[in-house]
Amino acid sequence: MLGGIREQPAETPQPAPRRIFQERQRITGLPLYFQGYLSVRHSGCQEFRVYWTELRGTMLFFYDDKKAPTYSQKLDISALTSATNVYPDENGSALFILMLSNGELELKANDCECGKEWKGFILTVTKLSVPPDASLLPGQLTRMHEVLEKEKKRRIALNDCSSTSLNRKSPPSSTLTTMPVCFYAVSRQEAIEMLEKNPSCGNLILRPGSDSKNYAITIRHELVAPHLKHYKVRSKGASYVIELERQVILPSLQDVVSYFVTQTQGNLKPFVIQTRTAEDPVF
Repeated sequence: MLGGIREQPAETPQPAPRRIFQERQRITGLPLYFQGYLSVRHSGCQEFRVYWTELRGTMLFFYDDKKAPTYSQKLDISALTSATNVYPDENGSALFILMLSNGELELKANDCECGKEWKGFILTVTKLSVPPDASLLPGQLTRMHEVLEKEKKRRIALNDCSSTSLNRKSPPSSTLTTMPVCFYAVSRQEAIEMLEKNPSCGNLILRPGSDSKNYAITIRHELVAPHLKHYKVRSKGASYVIELERQVILPSLQDVVSYFVTQTQGNLKPFVIQTRTAEDPVF
């Protein structure tokens, strides 16, 4: 839960050092659109907590420190329904609220100009339109239009990736209608690239095996550093065998996927490309 307020010195957002930027880019796999300090309070919490915050794609990543290479929290805002006006509180900070399908998130910036800029970028990437706000400066609007074009290209690339993956070939000995949603008819290397480029979509892909008769699972863990692993899934009559130290036999491919999810207590999530995801805020 977000809780406990920490004071951070007010400062103009500056780019992180190149090494930190590269590490964050590698971990998140998403383009950076805007960044700076934000105080954050989720529904049900009584206190704000200050984070160095990055807007990447339609995700907010929260860092405990400006120089921390790894985020401590993240939030998918693709399901944003609306945002309130930015208004000053009793301390002069600028407060606004994001209304999401699964709750509300209160955000507080250093001042009204910064708050309106944050709100503008958030609306730009979630609504795919630069908000008509007369208080935004020409330079701010120009950057929002640049971000809009980048986000549109990113969405197109995601859709193309999904369409290409599904249409390349039929799954072995089955049909698409009976396959788990995380099945993609892709090669091992293509599965790796999909997981690396789209971490917010999930981290487990079911794909055809190299012999085109069986299957394979490709996963991407984020422990100290991202870690990729591959598991063979062999067809055996009407069942499927996961080739582990001790073989696991399951009745369906959906059960195979569910096995990996439950055995990792939900740390593995089926990879699903879509405009909106159902991921809840990680608070």
